[in-house]
Amino acid sequence: MPLVPTASIVDTARAARVGAAAFNVIHLETAEALVAAAERTGLPLILQISENCIRYHGSLLPITRATLALAEGSTARIAVHLDHLTDSELVHQGITAGVGSVMVDASALPYEQNVATTAALTAWCHERGAFVEAELGEVGGKDGVHAPGVRTDPAEALAFVRATGVDALAVAVGSSHAMRERTAELDKELIAALRTALPVPLVLHGSSGVPDDELRRAVAAGMTKINISTHLVSVFTGSIRRTLDADPALVDSRKYLKPAREAVAQEAARLLEVLNTPVTVPTLQTAEATVRG
Repeated sequence: MPLVPTASIVDTARAARVGAAAFNVIHLETAEALVAAAERTGLPLILQISENCIRYHGSLLPITRATLALAEGSTARIAVHLDHLTDSELVHQGITAGVGSVMVDASALPYEQNVATTAALTAWCHERGAFVEAELGEVGGKDGVHAPGVRTDPAEALAFVRATGVDALAVAVGSSHAMRERTAELDKELIAALRTALPVPLVLHGSSGVPDDELRRAVAAGMTKINISTHLVSVFTGSIRRTLDADPALVDSRKYLKPAREAVAQEAARLLEVLNTPVTVPTLQTAEATVRG
């Protein structure tokens, strides 16, 4: 199937009040697992390649081309997105290679520089038909800059979206990157206020630390794109540990990577179902009443 535009997946999910799943690729095995999950469930999926992943593989093209090939060869509706790009050259390389969307991450810069950098790269991407996500300020826990208590101000977020022209905005509402326990509680009132204030979809980073029911409530309140990485990485690594513990003499990497790949496929499929379960009308009314109040 041809590559699906990220905007199509995100906009459809926003209209339906379900989550647009965005799961991170670490290497070929995880990419294969994620594609398998999308095919098994028949649900759309955004495959994300982070700047850290690109650095790990040494350059953008090998892992990106492999991921694009898997997406294009799949029967599922799959988009490919580059996540947390701080290097403008990687933005240019990725869009030129055929990726449909990027997250421009200039959040570590002072506000005015963030706006200027994001606006320039957004204009360049839009000229080439690409979708752009950005971040107003660093999401809690990223590089130790903020505690999970940091929150995005709706008025400042609206000014940022208008000044940059971005298509989606990552917001700080109580999650934190690289959490290994799913214990985070999100600020649903703030999510609802941001949904009302902003004309673009909201993106939740650090979703690995958010339990299933809390993810559903966040989507009901107005969150759309849900990024998950660390949780699935933990599933992969946990499977490998169990396989090697059971057979210390094992040396053929395929024999421990294959069950790890399957474990990720199963958990990714489960999460896809969680995020695509439509919210009930009472839940929506509660979220909207919070904003009106």
